[in-house]
Parts: sequence; structure tokens; C-alpha cells
Amino acid sequence: MTPPGTMPSGWLPARRILVVAFHDVFMAALAFEITVWLRYLTYGSPQEVFFLWEGTLLFAAIAAVTFWWNGLYRGIWHYASLSDLWAIARAVTFAILAFLPIMFALTRLDAFPRSGVFILWPVLFVLLGGPRLLYRLLKDRNLNAVFERNDQRVPVLLVGAGDLAETFLREMSRPRSAYRVVGIVDDKPGRVGRDIRGIRVLGTLSDVPSVADALTKRGRRPQRIIVATDRLDPAVLSALVDRGRELGMAVARLPRLTEFAEDNAGRVAFHGGSAQIRPVAVEDLLGRPQRVLDRAAMQALIGGRTVLVTGAGGTIGSELCRQIAALAPRRLVLVDHGEYALYLIDLEMAEGFSNLPRRSVLADVRDPLRVSAILAEERPDVVFHAAAYKHVPLSEANPEEAVLTNVRGTQAVAEACGRQGITTMVLVSTDKAVDPTSIMGVSKRVAELCCQIASTAFPKTRFVTVRFGNVLGSTGSVVPLFQRQIAAGGPVTVTHPEATRYFMTTREAVELILQASASHDANGAARVYVLDMGEPIKIVDLARQMIHLAGLRPERDIVITYSGLRPGEKLHERLFSEREPPVKTSHDGILLAAAPAVDAGKLVGTIDRLIEAARHHDAAATLVLLREIVPEYRARDA
Repeated sequence: MTPPGTMPSGWLPARRILVVAFHDVFMAALAFEITVWLRYLTYGSPQEVFFLWEGTLLFAAIAAVTFWWNGLYRGIWHYASLSDLWAIARAVTFAILAFLPIMFALTRLDAFPRSGVFILWPVLFVLLGGPRLLYRLLKDRNLNAVFERNDQRVPVLLVGAGDLAETFLREMSRPRSAYRVVGIVDDKPGRVGRDIRGIRVLGTLSDVPSVADALTKRGRRPQRIIVATDRLDPAVLSALVDRGRELGMAVARLPRLTEFAEDNAGRVAFHGGSAQIRPVAVEDLLGRPQRVLDRAAMQALIGGRTVLVTGAGGTIGSELCRQIAALAPRRLVLVDHGEYALYLIDLEMAEGFSNLPRRSVLADVRDPLRVSAILAEERPDVVFHAAAYKHVPLSEANPEEAVLTNVRGTQAVAEACGRQGITTMVLVSTDKAVDPTSIMGVSKRVAELCCQIASTAFPKTRFVTVRFGNVLGSTGSVVPLFQRQIAAGGPVTVTHPEATRYFMTTREAVELILQASASHDANGAARVYVLDMGEPIKIVDLARQMIHLAGLRPERDIVITYSGLRPGEKLHERLFSEREPPVKTSHDGILLAAAPAVDAGKLVGTIDRLIEAARHHDAAATLVLLREIVPEYRARDA
């Protein structure tokens, strides 16, 4: 039984239907009266109200049945739309068509003006549709939603009120678009209350919960948050992802304007429409705001020249190839000893830069004769040396191989560049070369010394070393490892709760490599440029962010465990040693390590003995010679 004093279940919806039904039947009667009154008024013989009461009651009764049959009472006024207006038009038409023959059979349409039908239809349509639209206008404060034809599109809240947002809104106004923007928030309070293509800026980033709540009350709850700005600080974006998760809305981002293409009509368009919208990735949360690059200097370095890249199939090497190809070189030579890796980057170049002359060469940089032959044949203007062994534990287990690739390979490339008179050679190095504790780090430090020695022996060639930290998502990095562990349900293994690393996206790292290579802040002897990587990040924080981005909760859905530092690993990395005070350059994001001069005559012989020991797989001698060359090297055992 229903408790005394309470409404029975279902009473409220039934009462609302009765109210709507009464409204519509009353409007039908009113429309009939207005029609008769207007028509007789135009005849010049106005009649009293309700003089044709039989017709009024008959039309109201027929309308009640017709409206019910057409489902007019089931529509919720709060969500009135074009489909509701279409249902009203259909119901009005059927009511009039049903009324005429019945009225004719009963009264031969006596006293009812035949032309009144043409007045009755629009009057009744307005009386039924007008209150519905007015109600929605009062609730939503705009009628845009009424005229949105594709109700199946995903409603989204857009973050950003700039060029990128305008481009996205224009794209979504086209037929068959996937998303419907129901509101905008922006990081600039001055834009609140303004419109872009008819969509209102409803608040700032801090207002997202209240904006989402207001939109929900209007029946326009967003299902996603789409970031359409490059201005957001990573910390702000991270907070937005957390806020979206609390509200049950996934956060995605648009490609940058530089990733858009011009279509045939000269308008900016998405590659493949909305398919370019992607979830926020860890790179977005840990990266830095985009730096202003000297594109002219980079174009002058690459444009119209022959460029050779070693390690072209690796993470850095392949991104170098992409960005170099976009700068219109005369020819691009790709060198790698891995067949499959070289095949993939060659295929990508063929598909994306089909008009660029190129050559893919299978070769090992440890072979000086092969390296010299390639450079003599191709005569490149610029060489980017990215070939290296970089995995710390594997290098610890195989020190001779790390030395042969990282030291002998660099020496072979540097000497070949000098003998061939190559204009510029760029060595891609690592922060692990600073006060090294690993075989990988110390071998890369010796590689840097090889370039310094070569700059003395071959002054016509400009030798540049670019040093940076971990690249997010590169092969062997923690990001792919964490992704696999999260996909498997955990646990996620972190070496140490306090371990920190410098992180940089592949795109940003390569942009700054090219920028440093084009820099003329320091000429003459080989210089070591260091990419400013901001503040180091705790690896455990990176793990937590990745778990969050997977829609899971750290320590509840996915457990984090600590495995301890591995052989050769540091607790904290550094970008400069105490002997290399940083020096600012003219380019934001690039510093110069003021490396001390080296005794080339003494080092050459020692490096040759190091290579010889590695070639004969003499691990003990290899380690002794590495310590002799780099006295600051302190091996760290697990």
C-alpha cells in the first residue's frame, strides 16, 4: 500500500502527461476558435466567440485522439527539438484531415468557412510548438539544441576558445560529424560569456564541475572533455584529467594546428576528420609548453642539402628522418644495421615523402671501412649519428659490445666525416654520460670525447654533441614497460620510490637537436649542447599518471611494487657535471656545457687500446681503460 501522505508510484509522470494533454487539447480548441473568428472578421461579419461550438468540441475531441496516436504527449518539453516539431506538424495535419470528413458528414460544413483550413494549420502549429520552444529557451537560454539534427553525436565540452577550437567547431558543423559541442571553457576569464560559432564560453577551467552540472540539468550532459588548446601547462592538464575522471568524462585532445593540413578549398581540415582526436597521453602531462624554434636556421641547415642519419630505424633516428624530410633536403640517406627497423622507416618515408630522393643502407657503424665507403659515395653535408646501444642493464651485461658500438662506432663516423670534409656531424648523446655509473653512460661519455678529438684533427668539420635525458615511449624505456604491466593487470614495477629522471617527448627532443645543430652560439672546437628538460620527475609519479590515464586507481586496481635499482642505474640523473658549468645560448631550451679541454694526444692511444680490448672480449681490461679515460666513472652494482 502507498503510505498515507505520499504520492503513488508513477503519479508524477502521469500527472505531467495529463497536463500536456490538457494543454494540447485546449490549444486545439483555441486554434479552431481563432481560425473561425479571423475568417469571419475578414468577411466583414465578425461572430461571437464560441458561436460554432459544435465544431470546436468536435475538433478538440478529434485532436485529443490524433495527438495521442502520434505520440505528442510523450515528448519532454525540456528536450524539445526538430523531431518534436515534426511530430506536431504531422499530428496537426492528421487532426485536420480527420476533422473535415467527419464535420462534413455531420453538418455539411455548415457555417465553417472552407478556406479556414489554411488558417487553422499554422495557428495550431504555432500554439502547440511555441510553448515547447519557449520552455526550452527558458531552461537552456538558447535554442541551438533545438535545431541540432544529429542527436546521435557525442556531446562534448571543449577546452580552449582559440583558433584550434574554431577549427574544430567548423569541422563539427559538417554533415556526419562525430561530436556535438555543448559548451566551452577557457583559461582566460575575459572570454567567459562570449560565443564561437554560436557556442557559448560557459566558464573557466576551475568551473568545469559547475558547467558540467548546469549542462546536465539542461539535458546536455557532456560525455567527453576535448582539449583544443596548446596553452595548458602539463600540471593543469593533469588536474583536468583528474577532474574529468571524477565527473565520469574521458579527456581527449586535438592535434596541434601544425598537424592540420590544407584541403582543396584552402580551409584547415583534420587528417581523416575527427579520427585525429586522441586520448590524453602521458607525454601531454609530462611535457612542457611548446618552445619557439628558429625554423629559418633549421631550414638553412637542412634545406637543399644531403643529410645522412645513422641509427635511422631507432626512436630518435626515425623521428630525425621525419623532421628532416619535412625541411626539404636534397637527399636523405638512412643507415641502420637492423633490417626490419630500416625497412619500416624506409616504408614510412616512401609513403609520406614520395618525392624525396633517398637511399636506405644496411650497415654497421662499427665497421670503419663500410662507414667511409658510404660517406665517400653519398658525400652528405650533414651527418646525424644516432646509432647506439642505450639499454643500461644490457650494456652492463655486455660491456664490450656497448664499447664497440658507442665508442668505436662514433669514432668511425667522426673520423670518416673529418676525412671527407663533411660540413657538420651531430652526435646524439645522453645525460647518463654525466658522472657516469653505467657502461652505457661511460661509453657515451667516451663517444663525446671522440668528437672533441676529431674536432681538433679535422677543424673544417663542425662537430656538435647534443645531450638529453629519457625519451618518453622510446624502445626500452619505462613507458612501454608500464603500459604492458597495466594491460596485464599489474603489478607495475618501479626501481625505487625516490628515483627521478628527466623526461622529454621524442618530437621535442628531435626539434631541439635540430635547433642545436643549426646554432652558431659556439664555433670552433666541438661543443656539447644540453637540452633543458625542466625538472626531473619521480618515476613512481609517472607510473601513477599512466594508471590514471588507463582509467584505473593506483594501489587499488593496480599495485605498484619496488624492485630496487639495477646495476648501473642512478637514483637521480644530472645534465651537467661540476666541471661543466652551463652556459645560456640564444635559443630557449638549449644550454651549452662548458666542457674542459682534453689532451687529444694522450686520449687517442688510450681509446684505441679500449677498442682493442673490447674487440678481444677482454671485459676486465675494458673496464680498467674506461676508468682511465673517464676518471669520474663510478660503477654502481645492484
